Amino acid sequence: MTTPPPLAGGTTGPDALRPLLAVVLDALAEGAAARGGPIPAGGPAAVAARMRNVVEPVLPDHGRGAEEALHTLVREVAHGAADPADPLCAAHLHTPPLALAAAADLAASALNPSMDSWDQAPAASELESAVTRALAAEVYPHGPDPDALVTTGGTESNHLALLLARERHGTIQVICGAAAHHSVHRAAWLFGLPEPVTVPAPAGVLDPAALDEALTDLHGPLLVVATAGTTDTGRIDPLPQIADLTHRHGAELHIDAAYGGPLLFSDRHRTLLQGLDRAHSVTLDLHKLGWQPIAAGLLAVPDRAVFTPLGHTAEYLNPTDDTDAGLPDLLGRSLRTTRRPDILKAAVTLRALGRSGLAELIDRTRAAAQQLADLVDKSPRLTLYERPGLTTVLFRPTAATDEQTAQIRRTLLDQGRAVLGRARADGRLWLKATLLNPYATPRDLETLTALVEGSTPR
Repeated sequence: MTTPPPLAGGTTGPDALRPLLAVVLDALAEGAAARGGPIPAGGPAAVAARMRNVVEPVLPDHGRGAEEALHTLVREVAHGAADPADPLCAAHLHTPPLALAAAADLAASALNPSMDSWDQAPAASELESAVTRALAAEVYPHGPDPDALVTTGGTESNHLALLLARERHGTIQVICGAAAHHSVHRAAWLFGLPEPVTVPAPAGVLDPAALDEALTDLHGPLLVVATAGTTDTGRIDPLPQIADLTHRHGAELHIDAAYGGPLLFSDRHRTLLQGLDRAHSVTLDLHKLGWQPIAAGLLAVPDRAVFTPLGHTAEYLNPTDDTDAGLPDLLGRSLRTTRRPDILKAAVTLRALGRSGLAELIDRTRAAAQQLADLVDKSPRLTLYERPGLTTVLFRPTAATDEQTAQIRRTLLDQGRAVLGRARADGRLWLKATLLNPYATPRDLETLTALVEGSTPR
């Protein structure tokens, strides 16, 4: 009989993991070197063919051993990755995670606590309570009892915000700007709410005058969803004006700050979020400008009592007599049951870097976006959409059509040379560079613009 594979936890787990980690790290390095750029060359067909060649058979009759399996598949996934740590991979709100956060995530995986009952996660649940309260207090420094729930990201946070608003009122009419995240409309559909009323965002941000008109015409419980960091342009809605309007009309306010929320850590830039603390709930996402491995979302509220409707009792997880005896009830802290201790990596990052360390990363990343905008502005062959508000830069070849602009993006992807996004603004298609790598150098940015210029039809 073969020796059974060892477990990751317990006193023997670290010894079992140590040699396997060496295999993983070597495979990651080999895969990145073989890729040689931000994304594998050849496009979907080449990646699919290579993966099929490596992975088949998925379930062999006899196992090939831990080292072979780890080395082969990790190397191949790394080779075929769109690597956000490469400065030329700048399409989406997909951050390169900090090494220390990834290491903390390994510990979370090895310990494998499930955050649905205290007896599965004694220390992790206490850590989550402390960290979420501290982060919520960053959003609501004057809230009566600030708290936050850990989510899988902005979509789940926005869904929870609409669900809680519905539970407060029975039903609710959502109003959002044209640049709001798609999850707002999806949540309304999911919870049986009326289709959200979409007001214009002519400059990429919610128009206060149009919002005032909509709030005047609508009746019943109303929830305005504003955005601090739109997906396409990184713009921040005029939060103080929106907060004034919602207060005057008796509406509630949710702010989706999944992208821009971490500006709270920067003394230089936190003023851009003025008015955030006036919202009834706020979405935050630390796997964007927080450099965490996915997932690291939060929904913050000024008073933890807001979360009461999420309470639920299951005899095998949080029986009333256990709760009365002092065992913390975790089931009402998420719509999920089994969930990872995602707060550990965030807690390690906060402790390791502190406010000043996080602020430096944020400031560096925003500075890089300004540098890229400068390069585009100086190029006679490129056109800049606007100065970046956060870290998103929209630009396009000056003489190119929309079709040619789209083809430039696909060509760079197919060649494995750069990963740029796309956004439609001002009636035209733009290339989108979402900069989230705080270590991108001026030379990296020059390379990015040169690649676009070199791919432009003459």
